[in-house]
Amino acid sequence: MTLGVPRSANSDEIRKAFRKLAKELHPDRNPGDKAAEEKFKRVASAFDLLGDPDKRKKFDHGEIDADGRETMRGFSGGPGGGNPFGGAGFGDFRRGAGGGARKGGGGQFEGPEFEDILSDLFGGRAGGGFSARPTPSRGEDLRLKMPVDLEDAIRGGPQRVTLPDGQTLDLTVPKGAREGQVLRLRGKGSAGRLGGPAGDALVELSIRPHPVYRLEGSDLHMDLPITAPDAILGAKVDAPTPDGAVSLTVPPRANSGQTLRLKGRGAMGPDGKRGDLFARLVVTLPDMPDEALVRFAEEWRDKRPYQPRRKG
Repeated sequence: MTLGVPRSANSDEIRKAFRKLAKELHPDRNPGDKAAEEKFKRVASAFDLLGDPDKRKKFDHGEIDADGRETMRGFSGGPGGGNPFGGAGFGDFRRGAGGGARKGGGGQFEGPEFEDILSDLFGGRAGGGFSARPTPSRGEDLRLKMPVDLEDAIRGGPQRVTLPDGQTLDLTVPKGAREGQVLRLRGKGSAGRLGGPAGDALVELSIRPHPVYRLEGSDLHMDLPITAPDAILGAKVDAPTPDGAVSLTVPPRANSGQTLRLKGRGAMGPDGKRGDLFARLVVTLPDMPDEALVRFAEEWRDKRPYQPRRKG
């Protein structure tokens, strides 16, 4: 792989060709690709030679080979290939096809022109000399989804998430966690390359539907079954909340659909304040009404008939 430019190419054309190939073949763009790495070395070597006016002049005159080494005047033997412009070599090109890019034999490419291009392409990482060998790089982030019970999201606390490879990670769900919230576990992602730092694990929370509560904003809504006598006479009943059962006062002559509010017993809002819990009363008869209740209902229907109010 060479720069692919004609022998008549000027410095701007050579620079443009190198930028294109360096961007495609750079080891950071092709981790683990040995073929791309070798091609990058040869492209870098060609630019190291052709990008330097003095070296190019000596190369054109046959005074140095494609590795920058002095040649024997008039010698044209040896294997062909190694044309840094592109295409097959001839007498002026005296490097074997397997030669890698070198400067001073150290595998390092330096010089303002070379460094400026790589710095522009790869965010300033070429300063102080650039190695054509793969450099340490950060591992990729690992993205996961973790289902969380609604009550655990409200209260917060320790949780455990399973990775694709079967390993587990322990984390803490913050109090008042929301649907879609992402928790970052630093250094728990994929391993870095060549000693680089590991990526992070990004855990997106998914709130499971709850059998009792419905979440609407920061408020919770639920149905609260009560008995017919409690609805008629009023009573103190136990009502579930995410913090445990509390005593709720049902007023006399309550009806199904009536809603009672428990202030500050909802979920955590974005402002850090808790919403409310709304309990919708549902008057519920026993599964198997006894004979006394049946007789009472028959007498009530005969002597005190009424029509329930219908809404809408």
